[in-house]
Amino acid sequence: MEKNIVHIPYVIHLADSIMKRVIGLMFRKKPIVNEGLWIIPCNAVHMFFVRFPIDIVFINKQNEVVKVYHSLKPWKMTKPVKTAYSTLELPDGSIKKLGIEIGCIVKF
Repeated sequence: MEKNIVHIPYVIHLADSIMKRVIGLMFRKKPIVNEGLWIIPCNAVHMFFVRFPIDIVFINKQNEVVKVYHSLKPWKMTKPVKTAYSTLELPDGSIKKLGIEIGCIVKF
């Protein structure tokens, strides 16, 4: 069975160093719009010092979506997702808007 492919229409910034992964979206004053952050490796996130809600998409090494969080609020955190290799942080509402669901493949 062919998997649904979702093309992410945003500029995706890569966070693949320790410092970029630790800082992520912390301390930004305005919500992200038309951009996202791909954190590699990452299987859990926290929203400490993030001032706005975001959508969280956990993906495996094949870019298959394994878990989603809609509108994760500031000062919240996710549980570790064992099957996730990386995390895609997107503007609030993107999961619904783009039709992202568990099992689909994301392309940037």
